Amino acid sequence: MHKHDLVYLTEDASHDAAIEHINEEAFGPGRHTRAAARIREQGPHDLSLSFICADDGETIASVRMTPVVAGAVKGHLLGPLAVRPSHKSRGIGRELVRIAVEAARRKGSEAVILIGDPPYYCPLGFEKVAYNALTFPGPVDPGRVLVVPLADDTHTRLKGTIGWRK
Repeated sequence: MHKHDLVYLTEDASHDAAIEHINEEAFGPGRHTRAAARIREQGPHDLSLSFICADDGETIASVRMTPVVAGAVKGHLLGPLAVRPSHKSRGIGRELVRIAVEAARRKGSEAVILIGDPPYYCPLGFEKVAYNALTFPGPVDPGRVLVVPLADDTHTRLKGTIGWRK
């Protein structure tokens, strides 16, 4: 039996090609048309809060964090989160989310926001954002807008437009 040597690392430019391949494999060519992608194309993601998982030196999963302002909240948009099919259902995605949220907390982020599946993300500390509280640059199912509030009044201030911030 092969022993997997999983290592979690901060993303750097050397991971770009592998991350692009993983995201293509996971989400296909339509991923660039989604509302979250519209935000991500407004400016770069935060490399210091973006992570990969490597197995024996091969990048097999990644998560990126993009700085956003959401209403009156200065936070981060989590995603894309993707794991190679060969490594799914091993907790790698959950660990990447945990690492990224904790790094955002340490950096002073007020919230980690994403558009995702509540049954997957809510056990990881995410909560539903008030219905239609945030306006995205494209259609979004309001029931899939989730947040880990990192400040006491995050939910109160999560009202308005969401977009990239410096």
